Amino acid sequence: MESSYILPLKRAVPYIRLYKGKVFVIKVGGSVLKKPEVLDAVAEDIGVLSQLGVSVVVVHGGGPQATELSRQLGHEPTVIAGRRVTGDKDIDIVKMVFAGRLNLDLTGALEEHGTRAVGLSGADASFMKARRRAPSAPPGSDQQVDWGHVGDIESVDPAIIYHLLGGGYVPVICSLASDGQGNVLNVNADVVATSVAIALKAEKLLFLSDTHGLLDDPKDAESTLSYVTPAEIEARKKSGQISGGMLPKIDSCLAAVRGGVRRTHIIPGLRPMALLTEVFTNEGCGTMILGPEESQTYARDELAEGDDA
Repeated sequence: MESSYILPLKRAVPYIRLYKGKVFVIKVGGSVLKKPEVLDAVAEDIGVLSQLGVSVVVVHGGGPQATELSRQLGHEPTVIAGRRVTGDKDIDIVKMVFAGRLNLDLTGALEEHGTRAVGLSGADASFMKARRRAPSAPPGSDQQVDWGHVGDIESVDPAIIYHLLGGGYVPVICSLASDGQGNVLNVNADVVATSVAIALKAEKLLFLSDTHGLLDDPKDAESTLSYVTPAEIEARKKSGQISGGMLPKIDSCLAAVRGGVRRTHIIPGLRPMALLTEVFTNEGCGTMILGPEESQTYARDELAEGDDA
């Protein structure tokens, strides 16, 4: 009888062959980074991917940590419709949290597991430029909001990322960008991950979050959809099945696949080995969003390759 350790390894070999040399962009949410044991486990999984020949780029958020530090400093943050208003005090706080504590924690955890990691912000080599967001009304409101030092990405120059990947490093990118005039702007981390994935023509964009993926029944945490197409997502949005905090993440997934990323995934990042389970097993553990062309051939490929990752 084959060892219980050997059989899963043999089953993973086709995926290892398929993804060796390909680019994966992995977005790690701030909620995933809150617990040291979860951060350590995620860093170990990312290290496994890197050691198997996948070119990994990590993007991280840090909203919960920024809110925590802000309150510790006596400054109550303003969040409207899930979007952080970033005033003068807020931008200083997110710089400290995103480019400082969290970026260092994540690169340190990766280094502990033998992965050579380099921390970056969009201001480094000006690889990610953004423009300051003009006052606008949040979804569902007619009231104009001055968002402060919030940015919308204008361009991504992936040269520095390719340089690091070519040297065997894992870039770890926080969600701050430059406006090209010496100012740093706070950018939504999901949008950063999507923009970077499109610029790199990534094979996969994987969101590690505190959700179970996209649910068939929002009230049933066990009803995770294994995969969906853009057309199915649009239908669910119109029917109201996708709403609230899941909407921006789903929209980022759609933007990525429509921008050329082959497949995107929403994964329960708090679950042990979720990243490796999604990538190297047929059943996966989250929701995969297929690109327009992929959705036409997926059923045939699934039968031929057994690929649900």
